Amino acid sequence: MQSAVVAENKIFQALADPSRRAIFESLTRGEAAVKDLTARFDISQPAISQHLATLKDAGLVNGRREGRCVYYRVEPRGLKPLVDWIAHYRAFWTEHVDRLEQLLDKMDP
Repeated sequence: MQSAVVAENKIFQALADPSRRAIFESLTRGEAAVKDLTARFDISQPAISQHLATLKDAGLVNGRREGRCVYYRVEPRGLKPLVDWIAHYRAFWTEHVDRLEQLLDKMDP
């Protein structure tokens, strides 16, 4: 359970930053080199690399080296802890909304 919490925290922290979310979203459209990402965003190459390191540490992206370039792509399995977290709370809220709906139906004249 503790490792799931650590994974969730890393994912939430990684995606909390708008620039990292934008980079992650960009990578959902396909693999890209660091230099390509630097050209797409008004962010320096070192900052892009730091954002990618955070995303990689959270398990959201993978990198592969080809010569002097590193290419990054989304790691779909990296989202599993987030999907599981959302599923857990979705079931929780669905149950509570259903009970609220029943209560409101009883209160209707």
